[in-house]
Amino acid sequence: MEMRERIPDIFASRVFNEDVMRERLPKEVYKSLLNTIAMGKEIDAGIADIVASAMKDWAIEHGATHFTHWFQPLTGVTAEKHDAFLTPVGGGKAIMEFSGKELIKGEPDASSFPSGGLRATFEARGYTAWDPASYAFIKDGSLYIPTAFCSYGGEALDTKTPLLRSMDAINEAGLRIVRLFGDTATERIVTTVGAEQEYFLIDEADFKARRDLFYCGRTLFGAPAVKGQELEDHYFGALPARVSAYMQELDRELWKLGISAKTKHNEAAPAQHELAPIFSTTNIATDQNLLTMEYMKKLAPKYGMACLLAEKPFDGINGSGKHNNWSLSTDTGVNLLKPGKIPAENKQFLLVLTAVIKAVDEYQDLLRISAATAGNDCRLGGNEAPPAIISIFLGDELDMIVNSIIEGSEYSKKTTKYMSLGTHAIPSIRRDTTDRNRTSPFAFTGNKFEFRMVGSSQNIALSNIVLNTAVAKSFSDFADVLEAADDFDSALDKLISENLKAHRRILFAGNSYSKEWEEEAERRGLSNFKCSPEAYEHFTDEKNIALFEKFGVMSETEMRSRREIFFESYRKIKSIEAKTMLEMTVRDFIPAVSKYISELCEGVNAKRSAIKNIDCHCEEAIIESLSALLSKTFTAHSELERVQNTAAGKKCDEEAALYYMNSVIPKMDALRRAVDKMETLTARDAWPVPSYGDMTFRI
Repeated sequence: MEMRERIPDIFASRVFNEDVMRERLPKEVYKSLLNTIAMGKEIDAGIADIVASAMKDWAIEHGATHFTHWFQPLTGVTAEKHDAFLTPVGGGKAIMEFSGKELIKGEPDASSFPSGGLRATFEARGYTAWDPASYAFIKDGSLYIPTAFCSYGGEALDTKTPLLRSMDAINEAGLRIVRLFGDTATERIVTTVGAEQEYFLIDEADFKARRDLFYCGRTLFGAPAVKGQELEDHYFGALPARVSAYMQELDRELWKLGISAKTKHNEAAPAQHELAPIFSTTNIATDQNLLTMEYMKKLAPKYGMACLLAEKPFDGINGSGKHNNWSLSTDTGVNLLKPGKIPAENKQFLLVLTAVIKAVDEYQDLLRISAATAGNDCRLGGNEAPPAIISIFLGDELDMIVNSIIEGSEYSKKTTKYMSLGTHAIPSIRRDTTDRNRTSPFAFTGNKFEFRMVGSSQNIALSNIVLNTAVAKSFSDFADVLEAADDFDSALDKLISENLKAHRRILFAGNSYSKEWEEEAERRGLSNFKCSPEAYEHFTDEKNIALFEKFGVMSETEMRSRREIFFESYRKIKSIEAKTMLEMTVRDFIPAVSKYISELCEGVNAKRSAIKNIDCHCEEAIIESLSALLSKTFTAHSELERVQNTAAGKKCDEEAALYYMNSVIPKMDALRRAVDKMETLTARDAWPVPSYGDMTFRI
């Protein structure tokens, strides 16, 4: 019988974490490094060589030969350059070395990464800087060192740097709040995140057989299968054997990296699944989610599958999101978003809650932008994802508390009830004080907020940068008022009441998918950016620049560079999709349908040669319909080609992105409709690519 490793033994076995540090570092060095990690302070350069040597020895013992500074450029994915520990010493010999200088700083070529105009193409120098707060780890024979990435001039060229700055901002502002309530023990306020990851698994052969999946990550053509998710039999269903084996190995690989993968299940759409981890600090959670996505894609081929992380890989069935569960705690273990037994009397909680409501209302545009990508545009607004309108769901009990504060009325506590299921075999179940609202983009779920708008392929950093910084501003505004108050209690009650009244419009408990809500949101003055380019235009609004500059999270220059990158990325993605559609149409679909029509014609002629006056109405009707659709397809192809050429000729990325949104996408949709209709009339073995039914049910 095969002996399997015990989970506690393998968990974090590839991570240079606190246990490894304690074992391998001198006591004073360990304490100094731990203080750096816990308090977000600058590393003591004097200990760098000692830490580097210990890291190197540990990594070599675990089979590593190289090290890499692992960073998050503005591409949406990670980057790495590997250097060997090897150092020649003469005489044909070499030793393994790794210095503190190499640990703290690296110098990759920055010229080929997006910079949004921060630097000229010929300016190649960039720097990576070690992030001690995110543990180093071993993967594929290399020691991975999580790092920030900046330009020669010090501007952030990555997502980690602004994220760390935003965590500092909410820490400093949050400490002012808890001090007002007499907390002198807390030394640091931290935000924590649990990122639920949705994804699809399809047969690898199907993935390779479709150019749209291979180049774009999603299908650009495809008639609906005769069965989708309408029977709701896939959700939480039994895991297929191949999927289960894949998930088991995925769990084990993630556990070795210290990623606490906790929950796995089938999602609503066929071939769709989900993985959810236990909460980590936001910085670590972001790094770990990027590793999770990498391993999902990396392991799938081993089981003859391909992992699709696109937000809407298949039209007509649920797309994939990444629910960003965000919370706020002290380093003493107090969750600041925990209502307590009597939320109406928990004034600190009510102030923190009000701060979040204020932040989301004032910076709803930034939150929307943080989830705005070309891929996520295909998902948001569908009846399986939040709409493009930001709103907050609090639940029945908190709604009643908030309303009582606004209206100055007495609040009657909602009592917890128990449900009996009518059989003695099953004990009574404690009922929560509120139900959940799965249509809300920003919902309170007990002791955290769930931001459900983030796309499945996205880096979660920007959403958390926005949340951290916007809430930091609310805290700062509130602290300014309360620190100057003569009567703290009166000032506190007034502050909560006034701000809840001012930002009540962002609260909504109904069906966020409904047309009525869209109309109501417009009356309330809420933003509704249905497509990404519409949202991107507002990133550098004056109030948003003021927010990020106030807390040193991003400079105006860094923000304007990101705005340019948003438009540039959108343009490139839509261009690739349009060109892929054009290629597939003329190289796959038109030849296949033309050949099928010829075969039908030959069949009709053969039948008539064999039997006089035979009825060939069926074949002739299909031939006639397909011939008309073939002509329609070619016309749609020509129209798409025309607007794609126009888009390609535009020199300004913003202008091009808006042109894609308004002019190219409608032509892409028209071409798809014609091709998908041809699929429904073409014999299965004559169609050149796997169908929706094949891909979503073959596993």
